[in-house]
Amino acid sequence: MTLDHNAVNLCIVSKRYRPDPRALYPLPKLYARGVKTGIGPGMTNSTAKRTQMPNLIDAYHEKVSEGVLKSDPVQMEMLPHFERIRAALANPAPQPKRGWFRKAVVQDAPKGLYLWGGVGRGKSMLMDLFVEQLNVPAKRVHFHAFMQEVQTKLHKLRADNVTEPLIKIAEDVAAESKVFAFDEMQITDIADAMVVGQLFDKLFEVGCVVVTTSNRVPKDLYKDGLNRQLFLPFIDLIQDRMDVVEMTSDTDHRQGRLEGQQVYFAPAGPEATQQINALWSDLAKGDDASFDLHVKGRVLTLPRYHNGMARCTFYDLCGAMLGPADYLALADHLLLLVLEDIPNLSRNNFNEAKRFVTLIDALYESGTKLIVSAADEPEMLYLEGRGSFEFERTASRLREMQSASWGMKDL
Repeated sequence: MTLDHNAVNLCIVSKRYRPDPRALYPLPKLYARGVKTGIGPGMTNSTAKRTQMPNLIDAYHEKVSEGVLKSDPVQMEMLPHFERIRAALANPAPQPKRGWFRKAVVQDAPKGLYLWGGVGRGKSMLMDLFVEQLNVPAKRVHFHAFMQEVQTKLHKLRADNVTEPLIKIAEDVAAESKVFAFDEMQITDIADAMVVGQLFDKLFEVGCVVVTTSNRVPKDLYKDGLNRQLFLPFIDLIQDRMDVVEMTSDTDHRQGRLEGQQVYFAPAGPEATQQINALWSDLAKGDDASFDLHVKGRVLTLPRYHNGMARCTFYDLCGAMLGPADYLALADHLLLLVLEDIPNLSRNNFNEAKRFVTLIDALYESGTKLIVSAADEPEMLYLEGRGSFEFERTASRLREMQSASWGMKDL
């Protein structure tokens, strides 16, 4: 029997070297072009576009040149902090080779960012710009809404006797997103304060990146809260795993946003609702959600909320069994309240009228801006019945709160 030496050599080589099939069979021209431009199997043109997003500084200047944004030197100083994270995520370090029996190594994630400062400086806008440029899965959400979601899941898992439910929640949300972009981090509820540390610790452990805005420096989070000593490790965690950056600026980009705008609409009805919809669309940019305000163990739910602004009906706030403490907490928290469908007041709805007077007093004293739709002009809302005389002061305040210069809080 004669051996084919070429065949033997080929067999020997094949054990050491398996040629790439693409070297033997050229790819179709369309796919070859796609590789060059970042479009490959399983990718769409929109996916490819996300992989080629410009850096944040270029994206910011582009929006300025288009007239979408007004150039702000302080905002530009903040951009490199976001760009550091975007660039690290877009170009991750190569992962170490994994053996057959070696566990997968969690890749080191870039440090997150905790950006804090006064209202109206553009923190949320910068966050939106950052998320737009990412090419990894990201969850952009109001911090309070996220914690509400966590508490709901936590309650269900505990009812199902799931062991270590917080770790389960962290693993589930981490499987969906690499980056968590939280707006307006603040912690006032003890239920959130007691779980947020363990939750974030697990998110960091599995390689997630957290970027958040806040009006408070980390050391003031949950200030004067019950059992605050149990919350302090979370502050240490923030300072260890995130760059803490203060955004200081004398420019308030929300200031004067209602200047020259009508803010009292009468009579209430479809036309008034349409005009308020336009105002709310400009203020909230279509990004609102329900919000739970915790007041001395009770929960006051605001059906529509965005960045310190709420939109409610008269019966949401005055038809419920609320008292002065609730209205004071509400006024302290809000920059602006949109209150719709105020009816005519009389002895028939005396309790609601009394709560309305208390609410307006709280908003007035705190300097909270107000947009209203009502059945009639302020002086005509409460013409007869017990309390109508005292309402004259409320009517006067409603008039004053319509002035362009009204409000100690800028949006």
